Amino acid sequence: MASLLKEQPSMSTLLAAYASLSAMAMLIRTILNEMIPKPVQKYIKSKLSDLISNYLSSNFTFIIEERWQAVYNETFRAIEVYLPTRIGPSTDKLLLGSNDHNNPTAPPKRNIPSDCKIIDEFEGITLEWTLHVRESDKYYIPDKKCYHLTCKKRVREMVEQRYFPHIVKMAQTILSKREKLNIYTYNQDRCRWESAVFKHPARFETLAMEPELKQFIMEDLDSFAARKDFFKNVGRAWKRGYLLFGPPGTGKSSLVAAIANYMSYNVYDLQFQSVRNDADLRRILISTTNRSILLIEDIDCSTKISQDHAKVKDDREKEGEDGKLGRTSPVDSGATLSGLLNFIDGLWSSCGNERIIIFTTNHKEKLDPALLRPGRMDVHIPMGYCTPAGFRKLATTYLGIKDDKLFGSIDDLIKNIEVTPAEVAQQLMVRSDDPKAALQCFTEFLNMKKVKVGEDVIQKEEPKDENEKDDGKQSRKHDESESGSIYLT
Repeated sequence: MASLLKEQPSMSTLLAAYASLSAMAMLIRTILNEMIPKPVQKYIKSKLSDLISNYLSSNFTFIIEERWQAVYNETFRAIEVYLPTRIGPSTDKLLLGSNDHNNPTAPPKRNIPSDCKIIDEFEGITLEWTLHVRESDKYYIPDKKCYHLTCKKRVREMVEQRYFPHIVKMAQTILSKREKLNIYTYNQDRCRWESAVFKHPARFETLAMEPELKQFIMEDLDSFAARKDFFKNVGRAWKRGYLLFGPPGTGKSSLVAAIANYMSYNVYDLQFQSVRNDADLRRILISTTNRSILLIEDIDCSTKISQDHAKVKDDREKEGEDGKLGRTSPVDSGATLSGLLNFIDGLWSSCGNERIIIFTTNHKEKLDPALLRPGRMDVHIPMGYCTPAGFRKLATTYLGIKDDKLFGSIDDLIKNIEVTPAEVAQQLMVRSDDPKAALQCFTEFLNMKKVKVGEDVIQKEEPKDENEKDDGKQSRKHDESESGSIYLT
């Protein structure tokens, strides 16, 4: 035993050997760093890491990022819809909140916070989900989000081929049965859409419109929703465009809300004037989801900016040449009409399916002709002044009556006076607790409006001859006939 102890190396010998090996390792490392290029080093390290993980780990991880190349990842969106339904007792934390201002006492919605683990079961296989969020250093660049799905390597193929399609189908089912809709507005500073609960009471049953017009719109919407294969076969994007035109107060916004409720589509309300440029517009539009409505109100104001854009740019360049403060910035140059039309029926129109695009305007005659060409806006719907049928619908809605002895005189007045459905609704709401008094007050309102219209006519210059009178009558007849027409392009 004593001889064996004597043969063992001393502590100083061991330290000296360790120091020699460390120096040798550092020397070899320095030589390799100098001789082997960095890309080759990274390649070797990655291969070694993969080799070690293959032998030591039996798990595999799928990574699903929020964006896929130039557009939003539809798989990511399906997971966002599906995963909150899989929250269970094993979930360690939750994100709760509510954006329903109409019902503040309702239970808050569930969502998945960063680094929260969700366990899901599929065909006897246990799957683990985790949301990862990488915060951006710049406020105008959105945070990067991605989901990690961890499973056993042996079931990787089955998860990819059967589990992910299962998630997409479940997400579609959930969206088709959703009871609450959202309305989105684009936050330019944070570069993302922000939502609020959309609970507008407008329905086709309550709209003060001609029954034939309402029936036409509903049938057109039903036909659009059921013709996915048709659009594919004819080589067109699965979209439908509506142009609503008419004076203010004729129910354009109410019709948009009725369409959203009828189709169960979310609404993306885009303020076109605030878009920086065409690239920004394209990014905003392709970030909208399927089964949604893109709404651009007062498009005549937006297109005016587009038409004047080239002139403003030339003026700025001329000011720069003259030595004045003429600066052109691509950030505030504004989006153009061509950029919008490219999304409607150009090459970028294929980015998304089952979408409805609605433009509203008070002055159709001010629109650029390019917007009115066939294929741009499929249906042109005039929103005119209130008609006797529209009045009766409003009387039923606000007063709860379907007939009265005053209806005949009111019908005669409405046929000869331009009164909007908004004006009628406002008058009926004042005395809605007493239908008789409300109808009497409304009749007085129409008579006063008729007197005022007569006074305005007298103040106008009389036509010089009978020919001008006839021309004026023909023009008015033409306007009246056009206001009741539906244009299909």
